[in-house]
Amino acid sequence: MTAIPRADDIDVRPIAGSEFADWLRAVNTGFLRAAALTDAEVEGRRERFVEGRNLAAFDRGRCVATFRSFDQELTAVGGASVPADAISGVTVTATHRRRGLLSRMMARDLAAAKERGDVVATLIAAEYPIYGRYGFGPATWMAEWTVDVPRAGLDARWAGPAGGGRIDLVEGEDVRKLGPELHERLRCRQPGAIDRDDMWWKLNTGALGWDTSWKPPFYAVYRSASGEVEGMAVYEVDDNWGDAKQPLNTATVRWLIGVTPAAERALWEYVCSVDWVVKVKSGWRAPDDLLPHFLPDPRAARITSLADWLWLRVLDVERALEARTYEGRGALVLEVAGVDGLTGGRYRLDASPEGASCTPTTESAELELGVGELGALWLGDESAVRLAALGRVREERAGAARKADALLRTSRRPWCPDMF
Repeated sequence: MTAIPRADDIDVRPIAGSEFADWLRAVNTGFLRAAALTDAEVEGRRERFVEGRNLAAFDRGRCVATFRSFDQELTAVGGASVPADAISGVTVTATHRRRGLLSRMMARDLAAAKERGDVVATLIAAEYPIYGRYGFGPATWMAEWTVDVPRAGLDARWAGPAGGGRIDLVEGEDVRKLGPELHERLRCRQPGAIDRDDMWWKLNTGALGWDTSWKPPFYAVYRSASGEVEGMAVYEVDDNWGDAKQPLNTATVRWLIGVTPAAERALWEYVCSVDWVVKVKSGWRAPDDLLPHFLPDPRAARITSLADWLWLRVLDVERALEARTYEGRGALVLEVAGVDGLTGGRYRLDASPEGASCTPTTESAELELGVGELGALWLGDESAVRLAALGRVREERAGAARKADALLRTSRRPWCPDMF
């Protein structure tokens, strides 16, 4: 009978380039996907391989846990970009759970990120309970709406945007040319948004020949009256007809971005006007998205999914709090409890619309919170008052949570449009 290996007998380390295919197969196994890979797919995905950033656990030569991180730019409140350690591809094979493998990989990666000077770490959590113990907190949420088009009250004769704008259907090649600049314009003004690399645009426009599951979508571009590209929508439509030859098709939006409300409105009205489409699924939107209120009857759009999305772990409290902007003016002393020795301490935040400073202090703390709670608050979505009611932050001075909300919360909710 073979003995179960002890956790310290399992080797946790960065993979070599020659181990990349085995690492990918272990990722697929962890996410319950078919483990088989073609040589073309391995070589295509190798484009994102960075020496030292793909970690794995090996038991007698077999890859049994995976972890990947990569450089990311995250938009803070106010539009500044901060360097982030983006974490993805996290798996532990079912045969090797509860042996501390994720903890070892996470500790190694976050220490390296801190050393590099990353301000935060980010991830999209497949399971809610896992990442809080590593200092992550849910910083953005997403909602998906399903629009009942016949009920929406839109003009069935709609033939184009108001105000002189226009919508054109284009090809994937056009999206790769026009999309990056448009997305950067959005990212620079949208707290919670992240950058998209060249590989992202290739993956999402079918430019990689190894993806045999790729189904070409429709691409729609909105141009203002001056001809400037201000929005883009990517959607697919199923083929569903009723018994009496009635169209029952659903348009599913893969992603839609607009740098003006006019662009967003025009694109949503366009998708809802496509012949034979009776339902529109919005894809991942911010919970306060304008979509329902672009419709004459907002009740025609119902939320069919609402969940946490981008999780954030602050690595540098001072730089994080100084990077974002503040609408109000005030000072707040925070006691931040770290979980791994990388982050923690007492800090005084002095904030105003002109800028902010955050420095270590020996003053008495007004608000005590964990680094995960700070991550949830940093982009302005969560409420310190709410967290205090839940027992997740503690007031050392009466009214400190309300003061924190006055400084940190934002008028619109942050939004991360992307999965990674």
